[in-house]
Amino acid sequence: MKKLSQKLRCTYILVALSMGTTLSLNSCKKSFLQPDPLSFYEPNATFSTAAGLMSAMAICDRHLKAYWATDHNEMLTLGTEYIFSDMMVASATDKRSMLCDVANMLTPTSETSYQNIDRTNSIWYFWEETYKGIMYANTILRYADKVADLDEAAKNAYKGRAYFHRAFRYMALTFQFGDIPLVTKLLQVPKQNYRSTKRDAILQMITKDMELAVQWVPDQKGMSLVGMVNKGACRMLLAKCYLAIGEYAKAKEQTDILINQSGYALMQDNFGTFNPGGEAQTWKITRNVIWDLHRPENKLIAANREVIMGMPNRGADAESFIQMLTMRILYPFVFDTRVQTRDGLQALLNIKRNQADYNANYDYMRAFGRGIATFRPTAFSTGPMWKVNNVMDATDLRHSSETGNWVRMQDYKVNNKASSEFGKPLTLYNATTGALLCSDTIRRWFDVPHYKFFLNDPVNEANITGSDGLRGATNGGNADWYLYRLAEAYLLRAEAKYYMNPGDATIKDDLNVLRQRAKCTQLYTGAVTIGDIMNERGRELYWEEWRNVELTRVSLCLARSGKPDEWGNTYSLDNFDKQSGTGGGGGSYWFQRINHYSLYNKGPIQINATGNSNPNYTMDKKNIYWPIPYAAITANNRGRLGQNFGYDGYDATVPKWDKWEDAVEDESKIN
Repeated sequence: MKKLSQKLRCTYILVALSMGTTLSLNSCKKSFLQPDPLSFYEPNATFSTAAGLMSAMAICDRHLKAYWATDHNEMLTLGTEYIFSDMMVASATDKRSMLCDVANMLTPTSETSYQNIDRTNSIWYFWEETYKGIMYANTILRYADKVADLDEAAKNAYKGRAYFHRAFRYMALTFQFGDIPLVTKLLQVPKQNYRSTKRDAILQMITKDMELAVQWVPDQKGMSLVGMVNKGACRMLLAKCYLAIGEYAKAKEQTDILINQSGYALMQDNFGTFNPGGEAQTWKITRNVIWDLHRPENKLIAANREVIMGMPNRGADAESFIQMLTMRILYPFVFDTRVQTRDGLQALLNIKRNQADYNANYDYMRAFGRGIATFRPTAFSTGPMWKVNNVMDATDLRHSSETGNWVRMQDYKVNNKASSEFGKPLTLYNATTGALLCSDTIRRWFDVPHYKFFLNDPVNEANITGSDGLRGATNGGNADWYLYRLAEAYLLRAEAKYYMNPGDATIKDDLNVLRQRAKCTQLYTGAVTIGDIMNERGRELYWEEWRNVELTRVSLCLARSGKPDEWGNTYSLDNFDKQSGTGGGGGSYWFQRINHYSLYNKGPIQINATGNSNPNYTMDKKNIYWPIPYAAITANNRGRLGQNFGYDGYDATVPKWDKWEDAVEDESKIN
């Protein structure tokens, strides 16, 4: 299969270049360019067999998984989604070009390669890789009906899964970039006269496709493999499509089926394997359902009735899997001299297991990883977001240090034996002098959801002599990952109810069922706002959902429905995404959440660190959509793509397709 994958990649080069992407011939070994029966010179032979179609589908599945982990091996894709939200900001302050001053730094020419803005975002990667994923899906749609040894049901299942893959990617692109080129075919020659298709037209198309996918794709219980697109995943995506186009009752119907008729159930009790972490003496985990739910070894097992679709990413064939570096990029950067004790010494050392005086009670690098904090959570997402009824919920398992699920800075104990503070909790200030004991509170002082970020690495954990292995799972490991689980269906149902009738008394029930599972003391009792729903999404789906895409989708839903946000603001379809400026008023719901709850637009922050020593976090109302890359616009040199509002090159008079059918018809017209 690996060999076929490399050949398959070659077949896309011609089409990829027509979209202005940068696939390199170096990625295709010379042997694969020889004219053999499976080469890209004979795609009809390659893809007209069941084996060829299965391999093409495997590439779609793997490509989907890659979003969560790849790009510089630092999970920059998911990190990018979060820094354009209320939940996180870029925090690699040693990088002078760190993407923090977004309002001024993000332009159509700033994102034109994989080496963009000092490795703190993946905007170019999203544009290029998502269109690759669309081409992979289009390959299946083109050839599925030509496979003679498949019956009609099997062909339709392949097409339904391809529709899912294409719709998932178009859902992302339309809420990241707005109006974009619509590509539904594999072209024989490059096309350089594309016209942008309007967001709503693309949403209408993928909704139609997903209605077919729900009919054609089988339930997981009828499948022999785990990790392929199934009917439940198609229902979840269809519900989001219905929400996006304003069909709220239909969205509710799909979530009702998922919750009540599809055999799924929220996990309420401990299950599967209990993995207490890399060094249980350093950090004790009291076993609980939230911890078990997010162990990689439990995510895709039969006992987990909550998973709707997951992505397998563990096993003996290491080359087939992707390392999830959560413990490298998402934990605070604490293991150097810039976090000190009150007596002026380094507070946290890398203690090694082969040292004679090794003390497992203080091996924080092994327990939490070797963090460098490429991204950090906002103070809102670690603090006020957890308030319900204006009360910080002390028993929520998703925010609990007592069980070990959540790590706060004071949970670290000084492990430098030379210090008089040895064994005492870290402190941010010297109580006597008032001096700050941490050089950079952006990068080195924040709390983390340990139950989400801790990923075991058995290879390094077993290696006591190697330099990195001495520290255990310092970066993170190969890990199965959730795409969708039932908890999100409750959140989507609550959202659909809100747009239909904000006074619906059952909205709170869909939030409370998740809170009750998390053993919360505080439950919703009265009217629920869209802010309550989005806060619960943040608590439940942190580092699972695509937060920027979801916030933008909700912004569209609020503008389309006319319903108010938590501050009483209402939005208009005419201009919610066509405003600029960093001032607090106006803009979209996406902007209001960011402006209220993040570091953006609060002024420069002085830190005592090299690199970006005075970061100024800004976000503009126009940044609800990222700029269409200039490289894509210039590659389309016989047509004209529309640039997004507020960016250089924007022109409201540029013609766009209002109907997806017209865009599809035009695809065959080359130049």
